Amino acid sequence: MTSSSLAAPFDVSLRPDRPALLNVDPPADPAQWAARYREALRAQVTEHGALLVRGLGLRDADQAGAVFARLAGELMTEREAFAPRESHGPGLYSSASWPANQPMCMHHELSYALDVPGLLLCACLTAPAEGGATALADAEQVLRALPADLTDRFEREGWILTRTYNEEIGATLAESFGTEDRAEIERYCRAHAIDFDWRPDGTLRTEQRRSAVVQHPLTGRRCWFNQIAFLNEWTLAPEVREYLVDEYGEDGLPFNTRYGDGTPIGEDVVRLLNTTYEAHTRREPWQDGDLLLVDNIRTAHSREAFAGERRVLIGMAEPRRLADGRPIPEASER
Repeated sequence: MTSSSLAAPFDVSLRPDRPALLNVDPPADPAQWAARYREALRAQVTEHGALLVRGLGLRDADQAGAVFARLAGELMTEREAFAPRESHGPGLYSSASWPANQPMCMHHELSYALDVPGLLLCACLTAPAEGGATALADAEQVLRALPADLTDRFEREGWILTRTYNEEIGATLAESFGTEDRAEIERYCRAHAIDFDWRPDGTLRTEQRRSAVVQHPLTGRRCWFNQIAFLNEWTLAPEVREYLVDEYGEDGLPFNTRYGDGTPIGEDVVRLLNTTYEAHTRREPWQDGDLLLVDNIRTAHSREAFAGERRVLIGMAEPRRLADGRPIPEASER
């Protein structure tokens, strides 16, 4: 049976400027509804890259977690988080802690990990008064729109993520690795192709190389899949970047990205990446109770700046170790 035939029960609204949208009558039991229509919903995600379901009336973490479980089974425990989250149960998290007035630019969740989530699930319990949309961009379209010489270089070399952990900015060691024990952290790094270095002051600096372009495991199509722009210093607001460089130095930023050969990525390239994402962005403001399902490999997402309370819970599921993830063959302590 094709994905189109599985998706037939639904009349999905399609517009070029927003994600596929399905309006439903509020069910008595959202989790039972999700179980009943699981295959049709998943077929829509396969077909469109993402699906926003409106009308479920999700109100709390228990309800959201039950719906996630019916749709995706066991949720992943996040490792290598770049920002803190609150846990609301196994694999059920708040959205990443990030200043409300600062956007989170387009990225694919955990695209720098070896085991990446194939599916991202989001439940909006409280929509913000203004802004705060989880916008989307098709990674196949973005790849085609970028200059060939740039994508060819990234496809040859991959990209490097460097991180320096501290207690002030970004996720702490415990939040990222689930432990502060050095031996456990080192074991994790070796097992996941991450080079590591303990600085004299006790801080940890890591480096990992990953592919920037991957083949989608289901469709076989090539996708621009990375966090090159989002985790680069030039995406930061100028005053934030200036503060971080003054505080930690060029080599001590909480996170930064480089070409796969270690060369710095220029501000012009980062601006081009973000401009290309914006040209292919689809957005729909959150409403209370919304559910968003995202093919994390095909579809990048962002979080726009907002005002007012915003409560969105997320789950990650269906971990995949991509055949062309192309990490460094062996990570070692330096």
